[in-house]
Amino acid sequence: MPDDLSPEDVLKALENRRLAPAYLFYGPGEFRLEKILDRFKAFLIPEGVRDFNLEIFYGGEIGPEEILQHARSFPFMADHRLIIIRRTEAFSPEDLGKFLPYFEKPAASTCLIFVTSRTDFKKLFYKFLRSSGWAVGFNELKAQQLVSWVIKTASEMGFRIEPSAAAYLTEIMGNRGGDLYSELEKLSLRFGREVRLEQVKESVKHSRIYTVFELTDRVSSRDRKASLVVLNRFLEEDDKRDGPLRLIGMLNRQVRMLWQAKFLVEKGGEVMDVMKKLSTSRFGAMEVLKHAKLWKTHELAHAFELLYEADGRIKSGSRPKPILENLVLTLCAQDYE
Repeated sequence: MPDDLSPEDVLKALENRRLAPAYLFYGPGEFRLEKILDRFKAFLIPEGVRDFNLEIFYGGEIGPEEILQHARSFPFMADHRLIIIRRTEAFSPEDLGKFLPYFEKPAASTCLIFVTSRTDFKKLFYKFLRSSGWAVGFNELKAQQLVSWVIKTASEMGFRIEPSAAAYLTEIMGNRGGDLYSELEKLSLRFGREVRLEQVKESVKHSRIYTVFELTDRVSSRDRKASLVVLNRFLEEDDKRDGPLRLIGMLNRQVRMLWQAKFLVEKGGEVMDVMKKLSTSRFGAMEVLKHAKLWKTHELAHAFELLYEADGRIKSGSRPKPILENLVLTLCAQDYE
């Protein structure tokens, strides 16, 4: 999506009141997409007249002709009408083609937003919106964007979060915008206008996501006793049948990161190289590098074998708890061959 608009481009245009007659919102970043839609609603339509000037339609439930009839209507006691068409992918190619003549002379006061979970830019409708400069791609946030996004979002919520605290939060929550936003809301309510690293650590340590993060961290640091304690807490908290397999997947990811970091350093790489290779923040890269020093190359190679074996045994029906306990103890042991 290099030629498409970014969410930030659209927000800037919105604030400057330079609106296109239509937009195509697409991509896997669903949380960011919904937040931008909320900004459109709040900015374009006063709350008191929103019921008259905001309409949401769904592809497959209504025809293009009826939607366009609404689009050509004048707003009521407002400057704009906003029409959101969800599930655009449910329209047939023929129906999508019926929207195109409207764009030859669109209503100046109406903004149409097409939201789709599936796009084919070879098809005329999608190709036209992209060539007009109206396609907006919503990717998941990249690692290098996460910290600044958290700091900016916290500021919009009315509080300041330290960069180190933002980095720690993103390492635990990953790039899941909804989870990050929920944690920021909790931090705002609990700590007020200034949030520090110690407060973030205190807040997130009770979450289920943190338990997995803590376990991979303890295993990476070769702490056998702490790893077993966290493992048992994970097994008590996680009531899903696939929990043990997901845990093995996360441990496999962590071992791979340790391997890659160790390889880069041995080849003369530095922190920035690790950040780029692992798509992580500086905080995350420093943590991986610190733990990678505790592992020998043959230990990491053996770790992959142990993880593969444990995965197979659990899938074959063996009890997960003893397998995971043995796995964690063996991974943490020093100098095994």
